[in-house]
Amino acid sequence: MTLTLGLLTDSVAHLSLDETLDLVAECGLTGVELATGAWSTAPHVDLDELLASDAARKTLLARLRDRGLTLTALNCSGNPLHPGPTGPVHDEVARRTMRLAGLLDVDRIVMMSGLPGGPGDANPNWITVSWPPETTRILEWQWEERVVPYWRDLIAYRAQVCDAAVCLEMHAQQAVFNVPTLLRLHAETDGAVAANLDPSHLIWMGADPIRAADALGGLIGHVHAKDAKVEGARAALTGRQETLPPDRIRERSWNYTTLGYGSSADFWREFFLALRRTGYDGAINIEHEDYSMGREEGVRKAAELLRATAITSRPDYEVQGI
Repeated sequence: MTLTLGLLTDSVAHLSLDETLDLVAECGLTGVELATGAWSTAPHVDLDELLASDAARKTLLARLRDRGLTLTALNCSGNPLHPGPTGPVHDEVARRTMRLAGLLDVDRIVMMSGLPGGPGDANPNWITVSWPPETTRILEWQWEERVVPYWRDLIAYRAQVCDAAVCLEMHAQQAVFNVPTLLRLHAETDGAVAANLDPSHLIWMGADPIRAADALGGLIGHVHAKDAKVEGARAALTGRQETLPPDRIRERSWNYTTLGYGSSADFWREFFLALRRTGYDGAINIEHEDYSMGREEGVRKAAELLRATAITSRPDYEVQGI
């Protein structure tokens, strides 16, 4: 791969596919990440049609090519480990997305790890503390009985239908939500899963995306450019565990923001420099979820900062590991 700046098109789900691709090109971006279902409504693709029709796949790729764009990833983020009926539905979307990746020759699939319940639970159970003692027992049961067996099976299926790397986003309410849990699943699957590094989630959870990049190194398979702002006065009272919905931005302890409105341009320069240190040379795709401004304006502003701070050229000097 070569480093590509692009957009996860769900950021502008209200636009048609052609309007979205035009916006991507107008913003000086060249990559596109398309969501295929699960938590996404898949506003820009029809997974059934693309799987069934070679003509539909060729048409999609032509629409990208005509604007100088490339398809850098498919995204099927959801919870295939949900203990209720949601789980099998999201699992099927993941497997069908893997088949589509093989047909489209896409080399990155973005997912989340999913989160099971505990024994007998009807809903997912995110364990975030080690006390009372049953919490650690539930956590280990989740990993040993649900997370690891599921991912070993899914990776085996992936090997049959495509060569795409599976890149997991570290996100709250997921089994994999930070660097140690990503490294654990990477080891449990014999190195078959990589990271989709999205700084925004690490920021609000109190982790450091730059140190995360250094720690992950070559395990970074994909990057989302999304920002978050910890609202100091509110966070001082509530901490960062936030249950208010995202539209109540004045009351929340943290909010997703357009690039540069949560973390400074200097942060983003440091972050992209950290990616360069790892040798990362893939896609960096804007994901816009800022409720404080219009989606198209937010994407344009994010693209401007991304183009100003990301390092896209190869070094002129011989640098070991890059």
